[in-house]
Amino acid sequence: MATETISACTGSDLLQPISEITNLPLDQVNFVVCQLCALLTAVWFRLYLHPSKTSPFVRHVVATLLGIYFALFCFGWYALHFLLQSGITYGIMILTGVEHMHKYCLVVALGYLSFCQITRVYVFDYGMYSADFTGPMMVITQKITSVAFEIHDGMARKEDQLNQGQKLLAIRRMPSLLEYFSYNCNFMGILAGPTCSYNDYIAFIEGTPYRHRDLENKGKVNGKSRLNDPSPNTEVIRKLATCFISLLVFLSVCKVCPVERNVDDDFIATTPFYAQVVYLYLSMLTTRPKYYFVWTLADAINNAAGFGFNGYDSNGLPRWDLISNLRIMNIELATSFKVFLDNWNIQTAHWLKRVCYERCPYNPTAATFLLSAMWHGAYPGYYLTFLTGIVITLAARAVRHNVRPYFMGSPTLKFVYDVITWAATQIAICYTVIPFVLLSVGPSLKFYRSWYFCIHIGCILLAIVLPVKPRHLRLKEQQPAVQPSLESTDSNSTRNKKPHESWNTLPIFYTHTDWTDVPILQPHMKRVR
Repeated sequence: MATETISACTGSDLLQPISEITNLPLDQVNFVVCQLCALLTAVWFRLYLHPSKTSPFVRHVVATLLGIYFALFCFGWYALHFLLQSGITYGIMILTGVEHMHKYCLVVALGYLSFCQITRVYVFDYGMYSADFTGPMMVITQKITSVAFEIHDGMARKEDQLNQGQKLLAIRRMPSLLEYFSYNCNFMGILAGPTCSYNDYIAFIEGTPYRHRDLENKGKVNGKSRLNDPSPNTEVIRKLATCFISLLVFLSVCKVCPVERNVDDDFIATTPFYAQVVYLYLSMLTTRPKYYFVWTLADAINNAAGFGFNGYDSNGLPRWDLISNLRIMNIELATSFKVFLDNWNIQTAHWLKRVCYERCPYNPTAATFLLSAMWHGAYPGYYLTFLTGIVITLAARAVRHNVRPYFMGSPTLKFVYDVITWAATQIAICYTVIPFVLLSVGPSLKFYRSWYFCIHIGCILLAIVLPVKPRHLRLKEQQPAVQPSLESTDSNSTRNKKPHESWNTLPIFYTHTDWTDVPILQPHMKRVR
C-alpha cells in the first residue's frame, strides 16, 4: 500500500528499475529524465518548429501538450492542479474586467497555491521526500499574477502612470486561452521554471525581436555584424557543463556534511565553537549545488529552444541571460547581503518587485516580505528565515553606512574590508537560511540556542548603536541638483518610481527555489522534525 501511495504521488513508475539501480527516489529520477528529454525536445523545437517554418499556433500547441505530458509523467494526476489554477484565473480575467482583475487573480492564485501547500505539508506528510507538485504551481502563480498586472498596466492605466519597466512589459490585448496556457504550462518551464515575462515568451513563439537590445546601433556592435537569430549552442554546452560539475560536487560531498548535524546533541556538546562555525559554512555550501544544477539546467533547456536571448554585450557577443536565475561566482564571492541576493533567484526577485514592491502604497518592504513568505509555503522554518533576515539586513545597512568609508582610502584597506565582509556575509547567510533547510521550529530554535542567538543579538545592537540616515534623506543626497522646470511639475511619473537603492536592500533571502524547496537529488536521510 505504501508503494502504491508513493507511486501515485510521484507520477509514472516506468523508470522504477533505474531508481532501484541508482538508489535514488523515483520522483527525482522522473524529474531528471523529463528535464533531459525536455532539453532534447527543445533542440528539435528550435530546429524543426522554428518561427520561419511553422505558425505560432502550432508552436503554442506543441509546447503546451509537451508540458502537460511531462507534468503528468512527474506528478501524476496532481498535475491537473496546474491546469485548474490557470483555468480559474483566466476565467477571472475574462469575467471581472481589466480594472480589478489583477487583485482578484493575486488573491485566488495565491490562495489556491497556499491551500495546496498546507494540504501537502500537514495532511499528507510533513517534509516527505516526494516530488512537490506545488513547486511548479509556485512558478505558475508568478506567471498568473505577472500577466494579470501587466494586462492591467496595458489596458487600464494611462501611459504617464507607468514607470519605464511597466511600459516595456505592459500587455495591450487580452491573451487567448491557448496563449495563456502555453505561457503557463510550456514544456521548457513547467517543471522548474524560471519565470519570464509574457511579452518575452510571445516574442519567442512568434519570432519577433521584441526585447532585442541596442537596436539603435543598426545591427552592429564595434563594427561586428549581428545575426538575427544567433545560435545558443555554445551557451547551452557551457551551462550543461556547469550542471554536470554542480551535480558531481553535490553527490560527492552532500553525505559528508549533512546540515542536520548542526543540531546533533553530540556535535554541539563536543565540538568547539569555531569548528561549529566552519561546519555550518561547509554544510550549507553543500546544499547550493543542487539549486545550481536544477536552475542552470532549466535555463539551458530554454536556451536550447531559442528562448533567453538578451541582446549583445559590448564585444558584440550574444547574451543568453534574459531569464537566468543565478550567477554562481557572484554568489560564492559575495561581500554583502545585497550582492548575494542580487544574484540568487533573480527572476523571483524581479517578480516580487514588479507585482508588490513597486505598487504597494504603504510600507512596500513589509508587504513584499508578507507576499514572499505566503508564496513560499507552510513550513515554519521559512518564516524564521525571513524574520532573521530582517535583523541582519538592518545591521548590514548600518555597518555599510558607518564603517565602509574608513576602508576606502587605499586598495589594501579595501581588500581587507572585502575579505572580512565576505566571511561575515557567508556566515550570516548560512545562519539565516538554516531554518529554511531544517523546516521545523524545534530544530531551528535548537540551532540558534546552541549559538546563543549571538548573531541576532549582535545585529540588533549594531542596528541600534550605529546611526543610519532616514531613507528620504539618503535619497535626497543621491538625487542630482537640477533646476525646477514646468515639465517637472507633473509628479505622476515621479510618484510611480521607486529608487533602486531601496529595492536592492530589500531583505529577500532564499526565495523561491522552484520545486527544489523539497531538495532535489537529496540522498536518503531522515528529515529532522
